Amino acid sequence: MGQGVAVNDSRSGLGPSPALAMIAVHAHPDDESSKGGATMAKYAAEGVRVVVATFTGGERGDVLNPRLKGDPAVERDLPARRRREMADAARILGVEQQFLGFVDSGLPDGDPPPPLPEGSFATIDPAEAALPLVKLIRQVRPQVLTTYDPTGGYPHPDHVHTHAVSMAALEIAADPAAHPHLGPPHRVAKVYYDRAISIERAVALDRALTARGLESPYKNWLASRREDPSARPEVTTRVPVADFFAVRDAALRAHASQVDPEGWFFLVPRQVEREVWPHEDFELASSAVPVDLPESDLFAGVRP
Repeated sequence: MGQGVAVNDSRSGLGPSPALAMIAVHAHPDDESSKGGATMAKYAAEGVRVVVATFTGGERGDVLNPRLKGDPAVERDLPARRRREMADAARILGVEQQFLGFVDSGLPDGDPPPPLPEGSFATIDPAEAALPLVKLIRQVRPQVLTTYDPTGGYPHPDHVHTHAVSMAALEIAADPAAHPHLGPPHRVAKVYYDRAISIERAVALDRALTARGLESPYKNWLASRREDPSARPEVTTRVPVADFFAVRDAALRAHASQVDPEGWFFLVPRQVEREVWPHEDFELASSAVPVDLPESDLFAGVRP
């Protein structure tokens, strides 16, 4: 096992799952497409049941696409638009999607930052906020669940809280005595942290673009980062998904209020990406089945 991966060889609480299924947990609409979107599209195309669980509707987000800023038709009811965008992205990826019913906390701005809005997702106790996800886990009975690490991937309060709530939900869902009205218990066999955005990937693509005499969208970002390489998160699992980059990109563009279709994400020629980084990365956080790391399949060890 890789360092930091908890292994539980007891299968107590694992429910019968004749078909493969996974749940990808995210904080806001559009997170699913930029963080593991190609992986979900790949598995969905193979017949795996893929369900995206979105904690909030992104109600406190802004219009981030400069081409749509100031458009009254877009800004009039942004939450409803984001739901429609999410439906389009889910259709493109070939996945199911469910909103879990919480309100976006917003990204506090100030020093010190102001208190989070009362009743927003990041203010709710993880054990309480976990219950809609517990119900979904018990209904879908997935072998795999993906979520964020304790940092949230970046310091948005909803992303940080997504980790805490996901961990609480996994524990509650497996407990036969906890909330039996939400369904029979189920223990998820493998839990992963998303590692789609990493220094290692940015460095590799930056070098490849520079070597080809092409503009790199990573130069300024990398110049601003001063990280200890030994502290970088571990990657245990690289899923080959180059054939699904176009699907991922189309799903991300479906979130038109949030994504500039000519922005930095799309500046890397996909042929370069296919050659240099043809996979999406994950860290195995826990496993109830024996594993052989590194791996290239989230379902390694649980396939029928």
